[in-house]
Amino acid sequence: METESEPYVRLSTLRQLHQVVADLNTARSLADTVQTVADGVVAGLNYQLACVNLVRPDGDLVVAAFSGDPAAEALITGRVGSRDAWERRLAMALPWGDLRFIPHTEGWVLMDDDVPQWHTDGPAPRFEDEWHPHDRLYAPMYASGTGRELLGVISVDRPRNGRHPGPWGQEALQMYASQSAIAISNARLRSNMQRALIRLEREQQALRASEESFRQAFEYAPSGMAIAELGGDQHGRLLRTNDALCRLLGRPASVMRRYSFADLVHPEDIGTLLRTSAEGGRAELRLGRRDGTYVWVSLRNSVVADTADGPRFLLTHVEDIEERKRHELQLAHRASHDALTGLPNSAELRSRLSARLCERPARTGAYQGPGPDAGFAYDPDPLPAVHDGGYEHEHEHGFGFEPAGGGAYDHHVHTVAPTGGDTDDGTKGLAVLFCDLDGFKSINDRFGHHTGDAVLIEVARRLTTGVRDGDTVARLGGDEFVVLADGLGAADAADLAVRLRNAIIPPIRVDGRAVRVGASFGIGWAECGMTVEEVLNSADQRMYVEKRSRAKVHRRAG
Repeated sequence: METESEPYVRLSTLRQLHQVVADLNTARSLADTVQTVADGVVAGLNYQLACVNLVRPDGDLVVAAFSGDPAAEALITGRVGSRDAWERRLAMALPWGDLRFIPHTEGWVLMDDDVPQWHTDGPAPRFEDEWHPHDRLYAPMYASGTGRELLGVISVDRPRNGRHPGPWGQEALQMYASQSAIAISNARLRSNMQRALIRLEREQQALRASEESFRQAFEYAPSGMAIAELGGDQHGRLLRTNDALCRLLGRPASVMRRYSFADLVHPEDIGTLLRTSAEGGRAELRLGRRDGTYVWVSLRNSVVADTADGPRFLLTHVEDIEERKRHELQLAHRASHDALTGLPNSAELRSRLSARLCERPARTGAYQGPGPDAGFAYDPDPLPAVHDGGYEHEHEHGFGFEPAGGGAYDHHVHTVAPTGGDTDDGTKGLAVLFCDLDGFKSINDRFGHHTGDAVLIEVARRLTTGVRDGDTVARLGGDEFVVLADGLGAADAADLAVRLRNAIIPPIRVDGRAVRVGASFGIGWAECGMTVEEVLNSADQRMYVEKRSRAKVHRRAG
């Protein structure tokens, strides 16, 4: 038996235990703490070998530290034993308080499990409490609290006195395991806190780097960037603008902060801006410069979100598309205008004329508007006709409205024509003057296409000068022109034709040579119920009638 009865032996052991427990609290990291636990068993509890097995997150136990034999340490450190194998060992062991002991006579059944072992063979014990190499003594370590969560197991071997530990030795090992569990828990807590602090610092560094990257990308972006308020009373107010946007609009950043995009947008584009969504919205509109001009831009919105309070700011990318818009307008102008004269072409003429016509003719006896531009018809009967006790027509929407062009709810401004022939009956309508040049072919044949083109350009200029703003002068093709003049009576249209003919007759000088052309005009009238081709054919036929009725001498040119 141990000589534990001697007080000085107990006192010496207690001093050693106190020292190794104190050492547990000096370790800086979890790895240092675990190694200190293993070293403390060898140094303070008189065992030659000690191993610390820690529970991993997956539940298995790994050999985290070893002390007493470098060869054994190299052999098993880092090896893993399954949780099931460990629980089987602890369950079959003899309980010595919280310790667990498996004598060599029963441990042979554990030789093939996966728990890392370093035992060697040896002779049978010579007396009852002699230690055998295959004896196993475990000190489980539990987390503090009521759950008794297993943190790990201390395995010890080869007591220096060669005997099984008595009550005092068992109590000392059990006490040491309890203190080791506290030290390991504290080390893990410190380790977790250190990792959290390191992660927080890295996140803060990343955030600072991200903010700096965003600032540089924002400030030095080649295109305009702006940050605006999102929501609240100051919704849309510009908080920050980069240098590119300030240069584009000719306003310093301090001044830009007084505005929102709604203050800067062209009045015609305010609806486009209001319809543009905050998240992913795109729009093309005009923004005002400091000098009063407007520039076409493309806006792209995105929301800068705050994880705590939700979306807070609107980030808008502003791209200058003035050159593209100018090119698009040029292409659109080329598609709708004559390349030689710059006048609207045949397609544009038909489009403008079609916009004034509808399929339903204006009703006979319709009331004509009071002004010179009032070319519309008014139906005095506000109610739909009734047959067989019901309404004759019910619109598919179920509101009793008639289709476009009918009834008291017809908002289309009908185009009507004078009905008095050459006599002015006071009706104002849309006059269509079909102009054909007299003698132009002979000029083309005698002097070439260059002269002919110059004549057409000058005729276009004289026609445009002779009409009102808002009237249309179009080149139909060849030497044919058409004038659309709204709000004219029969006498007004005839006077206009005379003025335009007189404007064309004066000589036209081309390359030092004077040439002359005449012009024949046919006056037609656009009226709802007619097609565009019917309107143009009517004016064309009247032009030919007028051309044949005039004396040949008056049409000669050259």
